[in-house]
Amino acid sequence: MGEFELIQRCFAEAGRKRTDVAIGIGDDGAVLQVREGCDLVITTDSMVEGIHFFPDVDPRSLGHKLVAVNVSDLAAMGAEPCWLSLALTLPKVDEAWLTAFAEGLSETADYYNCQLIGGDTTRGPLSLTMIAKGVVPKGKAITRAGAQNGDYLYVTGTLGDAALGLQLVQNKVEISKKHRAHILQRFHYPTARVALGQALRNIASSAMDVSDGLAGDLLHILRRSKVGAVVDVNKLPMSQALKDSCDAEQALKYALSGGEDYELLFTVPENRRGSLEVLLSPYGVPVTCIGRITGAVGKLEFKQGEQPFIYQHQGFEHF
Repeated sequence: MGEFELIQRCFAEAGRKRTDVAIGIGDDGAVLQVREGCDLVITTDSMVEGIHFFPDVDPRSLGHKLVAVNVSDLAAMGAEPCWLSLALTLPKVDEAWLTAFAEGLSETADYYNCQLIGGDTTRGPLSLTMIAKGVVPKGKAITRAGAQNGDYLYVTGTLGDAALGLQLVQNKVEISKKHRAHILQRFHYPTARVALGQALRNIASSAMDVSDGLAGDLLHILRRSKVGAVVDVNKLPMSQALKDSCDAEQALKYALSGGEDYELLFTVPENRRGSLEVLLSPYGVPVTCIGRITGAVGKLEFKQGEQPFIYQHQGFEHF
């Protein structure tokens, strides 16, 4: 089987078949029918071998993760995921690897109701770039720029599991059999909080997903919104698996700086807090208030209960 035939077989029907795709894979470009009354939201993420994933990674999990991390950006803006494009650079055409990668990608795209509509392939060091596109009701996108002094700061799910999973994959830590599956699942198969993101459209004043560590990512909201924040580290949500697998100090470092949690970090004005719990309760995902927004522009402070907490963030740097 030739290179183009293999790629056609693996990707031509990837994801959910959507009725708003007039022309998909096979032409010079895709033609999409964007719903009336909606804004288009577009995001791009790249993953490079040796930087974002290990050479021996399971290609099926890699396909899943590539979709999930892109969809997570759409979720953070309150968007409905719709269409995906893939730029794939391969050192060689490995049929078994490509088939497994495509299966993981297609299954995850289908789960999030997305269709792969096109892309590009070329030869070179292994790297993956995906462009995810979604829609949001006109004017309803949640951005990083809307936080106001006095808003409450929330995060979904738990923090730090993926960072511990990275350490486990690198054989730097030992974890009990009881918790290994959970930790590896969180690292290899992250979940994008799509439904929660859409539910926050009329409640959150700002939002983003936690990809590079909470402490570092929160600074993006503070800078864009021109505000500050105080975070109580005692309130950071951590799984029992994380707390059982390392001491309290290390667990806190993973939760603050670990990255790749893909949880939603968002702010809520005081007058909307009352409806938050009721609105989000059907989704079965815990949501925790971890602090408040202040007027000290760009200043991120930590406390532990009532005491100041000194912390030097060392999250992921892209360069």
